[in-house]
Amino acid sequence: MILKDKFLKFISNPKYIFGIYLLVSVLSAIAKFRGGPAKYNNYLIFKNVFYNTLHENNIYLRYPEVHLDSNHYGVFFSLLIAPFAVFPDWLGMPLWNVANTLVFLFAIHKLPFSNQKKAFFAWLCLQEFITAAVSLQFNIALTGLLMLSAVYIYERKETQSAFSIMIGFFVKLYGVAGLSAFFFVKNKLKFILALIGFGILFFVLPMLLSSYHFGIQSYADWFQSLSEKNVSNQVLGNRQDFSLMGIVRRVLGDASISNLTFLLPGMLVFALPYLRIKQYKNLPFQLLILSSTLLFIVLFSSGSESPTYIIAVAGVMIWFIIQKEKTPLIIGLLIFVIILTCFSFSDLFPKFIKENYVIKYSLKALPCCFVWFRVIYELLTKDFQKDYKLD
Repeated sequence: MILKDKFLKFISNPKYIFGIYLLVSVLSAIAKFRGGPAKYNNYLIFKNVFYNTLHENNIYLRYPEVHLDSNHYGVFFSLLIAPFAVFPDWLGMPLWNVANTLVFLFAIHKLPFSNQKKAFFAWLCLQEFITAAVSLQFNIALTGLLMLSAVYIYERKETQSAFSIMIGFFVKLYGVAGLSAFFFVKNKLKFILALIGFGILFFVLPMLLSSYHFGIQSYADWFQSLSEKNVSNQVLGNRQDFSLMGIVRRVLGDASISNLTFLLPGMLVFALPYLRIKQYKNLPFQLLILSSTLLFIVLFSSGSESPTYIIAVAGVMIWFIIQKEKTPLIIGLLIFVIILTCFSFSDLFPKFIKENYVIKYSLKALPCCFVWFRVIYELLTKDFQKDYKLD
């Protein structure tokens, strides 16, 4: 009985799981460094964005003598990675991972949940966090920024919300999804002015590292880079396009099916809940819109890969935690996500299954697709004043 009480106290205290997150962020970076440059290729790409900006070299070209693949983040990213790039890799990488993790943990801390639910949220996201941390991904911080952009709107802190949105937008474009909470903003003029102000600031800041002409050219190069990447992602059987579109393309064996075939109806379905204006005042409704947003930007992006799913899974957990009644269907969907989305790339799944089913048919996305449609159903039908619980 004493051991049970201690165990429950351990798992329900966010301090412990937050400590585990920080430990994982450090150890995963150290493990990557010990494996050699080929193992931390992502970090080398990130680091080189800073140095290429400094020397005014095209940040979207391949530099095989330095790293594999190429950069797809905005030139603003050169400022974010700069404090870490100046350190040797053995130190810069752990610090980079810790910084991303702190943003994510701060966002969890700010969620309008009890400490016990915050801890539960973090435990359920742990496996996807590990996947992203091992890849040294910015997606961890991006997830935090997207959640913060919504939380700050709940708190009527429009400037902080705009700041979070613009950072995400100028690094990976996904940040613009923070605007999904726009209709809940109380002081819309202040919010819009903050967006414009930070937009101008973040647009110009990278030019202080390089020059005006290089900065402008980099934004043009970024657009071309993302366009080319979108085409290259739509290849059957690769480790990209783990999305709703990817599932359909791969099941049908037709890589030529356009994203617009899915995006246009998807955006329409995503927007339908905004017709329920009377529900805007209810915080659970706003949180479920956040959940839908986090799922949508992953499920409707051909660039979604395994480490991207920290974003979608965070959306799943917000949806699950605010459920007042954990019905068998709700619990079943959560288990489906944990097994197939979170653990399908782990050693729990035999290599044969991973390669011939999970990757071949983008099955990592499948449970999250079911949850997103469930979220939309709830947004369109539920009474958010009585059907949901935050405490």
